[in-house]
Formats: sequence, C-alpha cells, structure tokens
Amino acid sequence: MKLLHRRKTKTNIAREGEKHAAGFLKRQGYHILERNCRTRLGELDIVALDGDVVSFVEVKSRKSEFLPPEASVTLAKRRQIIRLAKAYLVSKSLTSYPCRFDIVSVVFTADKPTCELIKNAFLADGR
Repeated sequence: MKLLHRRKTKTNIAREGEKHAAGFLKRQGYHILERNCRTRLGELDIVALDGDVVSFVEVKSRKSEFLPPEASVTLAKRRQIIRLAKAYLVSKSLTSYPCRFDIVSVVFTADKPTCELIKNAFLADGR
C-alpha cells in the first residue's frame, strides 16, 4: 500500500499556524473570542481577551526561520487590521475596552511548531 503524504500548502500552513497560535494563546491566559472573523473588509485571525484588553492577533506562519514571520506584517496590512478592529469593536459594543495589536509568529520546524508572542506589535496609528 502506498502512503500519500500531504504536501503542506500555504493555506494548510496558515490554518495549522492559527490552530497552534490559538492553543498557545490559551496557555498564555488569553480567552479566545473569535477565530477567522471575516467581514467584507477582510479577516481578523484571532480576537481574544487578555485580562480586560481586547487583543487583535495577527498570526504569521512559516516553514523555516529564514525571514521572521512578523516581518510580513506590512504597513498596509497593519492599517487593514486597524480598520477591521475598529469595525469589530463597534459591532460588538466593545468600544469602551482598551485594545492592542499582537502578532503570533509560528515557525514549523522538524520537531514541532514554535510560537512567539509579540505584544503591542504596532499601535493604532499603524506604527
């Protein structure tokens, strides 16, 4: 019998990364509110509570450590996440809560995926 090995596509890596990131955040004490929150404007990877702070988490996954995954969160991407976050806070009546923007970097190595949390990765003005 021939075993078929599923090749990891970019989409599969992203999905796996988000799954690992969510588990990692839970172990860090975050309460996941939503994953893959889609709107007509785009998608928020993870929305979570860290204490009383609403955290909008962008997950970046890679198969190697050649370039840090968080390096691909460009200014344009940050601006899009900020727009989505503002709309999310209004739609869920959470505008009185403080919020921040975090990145979870997931690197798939031979052993197991490693996750790194970057709190306050960027500010609400995109910097």
